Amino acid sequence: MPSYVVTGASRGIGLEFVRQLSSIPGNEVFGLVRNKSTATRLTALDRPNVHVLQADVTDKKALSDAAAEVGRVTGGKLDVLISNAALIPTGRAVRGVRSYLPDHADELISDVKDALNVNLIGVLLTTNAFLPLLLQGSVKKVIAISTGLADLDSTLEVEISSTAPYSISKAALNMAIAKYAVDYKKDGIAFLSLAPGVVDTSEGKGVMQGSPEEIQENMVLAVRFQKKYPHWLGPSTPEEAVSQMRKVIDDLTLEKSGDFLSQYGNKQWL
Repeated sequence: MPSYVVTGASRGIGLEFVRQLSSIPGNEVFGLVRNKSTATRLTALDRPNVHVLQADVTDKKALSDAAAEVGRVTGGKLDVLISNAALIPTGRAVRGVRSYLPDHADELISDVKDALNVNLIGVLLTTNAFLPLLLQGSVKKVIAISTGLADLDSTLEVEISSTAPYSISKAALNMAIAKYAVDYKKDGIAFLSLAPGVVDTSEGKGVMQGSPEEIQENMVLAVRFQKKYPHWLGPSTPEEAVSQMRKVIDDLTLEKSGDFLSQYGNKQWL
């Protein structure tokens, strides 16, 4: 009976992971959310093998309590942890470092700190909270949802200066996952940073949402992505992205532990 913990499970990719994984008989799936009262789409799944737990990924005590509850249900073990919860600075998601200067340096510092707090430190705290259970599991996999925007070569080749705080925090996350992979290879735990591609998580609102600055930058990025990846037809749905990522997760072995891969299982980000 494989067990899964998915953070950021109230919507988008996290919700879709819970939906797909819980549709398989025998799976036990735990969805972690910041606020159970607002996670209506998750609770609406109403499946006996779905357990909704409240825990902010930056709250060490809440994560410890959540891990204890998971252990109570599973008999002290966990097979797969999927760290999906993430933060993109509201209203300034697309800004590059240059756009913060010279008059908005404080915003740059604040946005980078906020992104690192959730996208890096939150994953560190979550991983540490569930490691004792993972060590007792059978599958033993830790997946951190990353982004192709954190890839150095792609950033330089496609010339992506935008999304600076988010991309910087995810690049740091990729290194953290590699460090965990080295430390826990002897224990049989496989770690992976996994990018989903461009996914429309707007829940029917369309991808061209946000400020005029954000819409303009998204259009510029789309043109550059299309040039680099002529086959790319636009954002995928959460269902498509999660189906692709699940195959990569299933194929993950200790030999690939610590890698940074796309939804295709390689370095093709779109």
